[in-house]
Amino acid sequence: MASGGLALTVRAGRKPSCHTGRVRITAAFLTFLLTALVPGAAAFVPGVAYAEPGEMSVACVVNDDRVSELSGLVVTASGYIAINDSNWDPSAIRIFYLDKKCKLTKSIGYPTAARDPEDLTLAKDGTLWVADVGDNYNASVRRKTVALWKLAPGAKSPVIYRLAYPDGPHDAETLLLAADGTPIIVTKELSGRSEIFVPTGPLVAKAADGVPLKRVGSVRLPDSQTPNFLDSIGRRLVTGGAVSPDGRHVVLRTYADAFEWDVVDGDIVKTLTDQEPRATPLPDEQQGEAIAYTPDGSAFVTACDEPAGPTTLRRYVPAARPSPSPSEDQKSGDQEQTLAGDDGGRPGNRLMFAVGITGLVLVLLGVMGVVLRRLAR
Repeated sequence: MASGGLALTVRAGRKPSCHTGRVRITAAFLTFLLTALVPGAAAFVPGVAYAEPGEMSVACVVNDDRVSELSGLVVTASGYIAINDSNWDPSAIRIFYLDKKCKLTKSIGYPTAARDPEDLTLAKDGTLWVADVGDNYNASVRRKTVALWKLAPGAKSPVIYRLAYPDGPHDAETLLLAADGTPIIVTKELSGRSEIFVPTGPLVAKAADGVPLKRVGSVRLPDSQTPNFLDSIGRRLVTGGAVSPDGRHVVLRTYADAFEWDVVDGDIVKTLTDQEPRATPLPDEQQGEAIAYTPDGSAFVTACDEPAGPTTLRRYVPAARPSPSPSEDQKSGDQEQTLAGDDGGRPGNRLMFAVGITGLVLVLLGVMGVVLRRLAR
């Protein structure tokens, strides 16, 4: 029987009849009515499962050798878009489109060799931005410029936009988009204090020298004890980030945790630098680098930079978010309810509500028991 129904089994020394089936359907229907029409009743109905903050489930598994070492991810209504950062074979570095079951439907290459793509984000107009901003701390090959690749809706190939740090090379794996579309790069620092950079002016396509970046702040994540393959180091390194589709939340991830903020006044940079985040553990992900919001913003989906074999996309419920502040109209309505004697939010009233719901469930079970006995005759 489907989850959420009250499963009733008839044991009357005979095979279940069509009438019994109708009673089972009635039980499920009554349960549905109870949970749908009575606010809060679902919490008291046996068999109804709800995701808890921090809970993980498998979204899907990629079983295609071409789709490996995933470093950036976007969740869409039809599936997923992902990028990889493989750099031993430039032709293998691509933008991958996956359906909801993680099956590869198409891929797009870069017109010139991408260096180290590390993150991916989707603008409100449907434009994809790939952050080719990775750098591997090898002094002999440090980058003079980093790049963003822009893939417009319907385009067959992305266009490169180069950027240059004001103070020398940085390794980075995180790209965020501000409400006005400004790209925000968050660096990956061994010290645990990540720097935040934005362009000093409009991006210029195919510019050789790169538009200068400016430092606008830094962020240091809270301490954590979440297990990961790099232990304490992995808990400090920022390996990905995302902004929720409605712009109300922003998340940075490490190899161990996801840290989420509520964006204040639409200002992502100020939020990251001034506010405290909530932590959602991502334990024991093998080199977890990618993170994205679901289209409704209710969950994170993560991916790991795994070099070979199946790649699991994991879905996490974020750590509990505070309830949104009520509007003035809501406050007025709440006040009127209180004056009228509606004080259901207090512990005593919640207990009475629970008792009332339990009594209603027992009454329903009793009625169904009578029906079953009549049918058994």
